[in-house]
Amino acid sequence: MKRLNTEGQAPATLIIACCDSRVETGLLMQAQPGELFTVRNVANLVPPYEPDEELHGTSAAIEYAVRDLQVDHIIVLGHAQCGGIRAMITKAMGKEIERDFIGPWVSLAHRATELYVNGPDGYREPISLELLEQHPSLVERAAISGSLNNLLTYPWIKSEVDAGRLALHGWWFDIESGDLWTAQYPEVYLRRVPDDAEAPTD
Repeated sequence: MKRLNTEGQAPATLIIACCDSRVETGLLMQAQPGELFTVRNVANLVPPYEPDEELHGTSAAIEYAVRDLQVDHIIVLGHAQCGGIRAMITKAMGKEIERDFIGPWVSLAHRATELYVNGPDGYREPISLELLEQHPSLVERAAISGSLNNLLTYPWIKSEVDAGRLALHGWWFDIESGDLWTAQYPEVYLRRVPDDAEAPTD
């Protein structure tokens, strides 16, 4: 901490995680103070690039991490049993969410309920909202891919990714089993890290 106090921070990784108290990013990544620049919000969502006079807390943190701290990696970390994603599925089904801010916020991930899930997961037809309500992990993972795509709408992120100076990653953590699913842009689907694999270090 003395060194961080005198030299300042220089984290290599920005991690965009959920507010859920069960997902402790530092513990999950075995990180020391100063190694992670962490942004937490409901459902670990990244809004698209929309500069205006509105309030953009998540976008401001992303901008600082990329343009000022010059991080090398951005990880969008989702997880199982996400209350924000469940709220979004509820909203997509036409049910009211009796909260002032949560409904509009989680609607950022609404497209995740409209995706065709095919190939790796075996689905080749549109999945009903009723089925997604029973299997929210499909939406949780799709929302991570959506946030990775939204990151690329930020011109100063896109230019760094294209130049090979910045890598984008999607992670999904299964709270019950402890499994970690990962994908690195431009991959679309998250895959479980094998039990005998080394822990991700990016």
